[in-house]
Amino acid sequence: MEILLDAENQIETWQEVTLVYNAALKQINTRLEILNDEFQHVHQYNPIEHIKSRIKTSESIVKKLKRHGYESTIENMVKYVNDIAGVRIICSFTSDIYRIAEMIRLQSDIHVIAVKDYIRVPKPSGYKSYHMLVTVPVFLSDRTVDVKVEIQIRTVAMDFWASLEHKINYKFEGNAPAHVKEELVECSRMVSDLDSRMQHLNEEIKALSAEKGE
Repeated sequence: MEILLDAENQIETWQEVTLVYNAALKQINTRLEILNDEFQHVHQYNPIEHIKSRIKTSESIVKKLKRHGYESTIENMVKYVNDIAGVRIICSFTSDIYRIAEMIRLQSDIHVIAVKDYIRVPKPSGYKSYHMLVTVPVFLSDRTVDVKVEIQIRTVAMDFWASLEHKINYKFEGNAPAHVKEELVECSRMVSDLDSRMQHLNEEIKALSAEKGE
């Protein structure tokens, strides 16, 4: 039987960080592609529009550690920074978000550590997304390491809004003018309305197709 080891006690260099977290991303991406293909086979519908993945840069990790008062060590990186490996899943409809989250949750070797539902309870800025912190086993030649991956699931409209917010925060270094923040919140409400109307329209189309036997 394989023994799963705490990552912070098994990773000693930045090269190893890159190795195991890249491996974790590959595993998650492959799993999501398989689930999407299976969903297409069973339901003739793809819930996932596209997938983005990235490894956080060492500079960003060090800044995050300093912001939270931790020393910049490899052990602290792995222990306290949960989004070194990040996967963003973009889908068409809000219902797809919860469908995808459930498919991930049912994977026997993916362990869900935490969930933050910013769709039901948005951030004050208007940010909406569904976050899952999971661990996935990475099988190396001499050991198996449980690696944390942050998964964000959102609609195309939510992703567009989040991209704009990120650009604004970067430009103003997190101190955007009040009227810009207010406009962002208003745009978030518009995004929610659009997602809701698109969801309703999609359900109506499916109901009409079912009536016609298509």
